[in-house]
Amino acid sequence: MTSPEARLAALKEKLPPPFDDEANRVRALRSGGHIYMSGHGPLGRKNVPLVSGKLGRDLTIEEGYAAARLTGLCCLSTLRHYLGSLDRVTRVVRVVGFINCAPGFNRPSEVLHGFSDLMVEIFGENGRHVRSAIGVAELYADIPVEVEALFQEAGGVR
Repeated sequence: MTSPEARLAALKEKLPPPFDDEANRVRALRSGGHIYMSGHGPLGRKNVPLVSGKLGRDLTIEEGYAAARLTGLCCLSTLRHYLGSLDRVTRVVRVVGFINCAPGFNRPSEVLHGFSDLMVEIFGENGRHVRSAIGVAELYADIPVEVEALFQEAGGVR
């Protein structure tokens, strides 16, 4: 079986630099054998949006899918920074995605497939997860997607 790090390298995807934690919150937190991820979006350093806009007004489903995939890469960057290697992840457990929707846009699940498909590409069958896709009226800096995720870490409870 190929490792998550090897799968990522084979995809030739570059992870963006990890976010800096702020004084009153962290991007990732270990509890027991799980890593809880704070909300991530398609954001660069200093929380500058790499993509912005509402689905159904400014962005197509395909553009939203790409933004969700980029959000996944941002999340993986934080995870690698926190754990040292994506190979320490044994399972993607849960994903909650918030999609910035214009009135009448009712296909947020199709947008979030961009994140979910990337997790399966990286973690194989262990990338399949339970998931909710929720359409919202606004997100930080008008980003199109924000995702919270829960990962299981190798080695059990710490």
